[in-house]
Amino acid sequence: MQNVSSPSPRNLACPALPSDDPIANAAANKQKVQDNLYNYILAHTREPPILEKLRNDTAQRFPQAARMAVSPEQGAFLSWLVGALGVHRIIELGVFTGYSSVAMALALPPDGHLLACDRDPAAMTMAQEYWKEADVENKIEARIGPALDTLNALVDAGDQFDRYDFAFVDADKRKYREYYELLLKLVRPGGTIAIDNVLWYGKVGDPEVQDKATRALRELNGFLVNDPRVDVSLVPIGDGVTLCRRLK
Repeated sequence: MQNVSSPSPRNLACPALPSDDPIANAAANKQKVQDNLYNYILAHTREPPILEKLRNDTAQRFPQAARMAVSPEQGAFLSWLVGALGVHRIIELGVFTGYSSVAMALALPPDGHLLACDRDPAAMTMAQEYWKEADVENKIEARIGPALDTLNALVDAGDQFDRYDFAFVDADKRKYREYYELLLKLVRPGGTIAIDNVLWYGKVGDPEVQDKATRALRELNGFLVNDPRVDVSLVPIGDGVTLCRRLK
């Protein structure tokens, strides 16, 4: 099994992405930061070897969808949040090939739990391969199916309210508002909901772009900044992550 727990910080630095590699750039440099600056960011980002392997494998096995994975610096950010906030229970909506779930699970304590939800069995199969290789499979529970179905089932069960410390949302952008309202019931007061892709490759700032996903994200961003139920911060990392801390 690959050692993912104790490589030196120097060896964890993410290798620079070649500027002529369209798959790698699509998967990582989502806000089109200048190549020299983005490579500098990567060179100063800790990426465990298992995550580098997963990122490269995703580009080979899912070349047209590789950009759906979180970027290395965002994965490091999620891992840092889980550790710094003392998170024990996570719900993840949108797993893809497992980069974000591995990053977060590595930061969970031994008794931590991550409920990983995705509707794509093929991507989930790859994610499960890497959960095992990263030695975090005992912390992760897979749920295959639409995210709304999973969330509604958890709410309907009646015993999951306020049970989660952290949620990461990276599923159907058009349904983010519905996910958010349900997650406010499942994430405890003081817990955090992290919502990915809120900058949507810069499209939210272009009034000429009016597709359904972009409009939904614009509306969500406008709603969240005024929602009194949460403290909110839009962090321009990766494709933009909004952090919502439930107040009560």
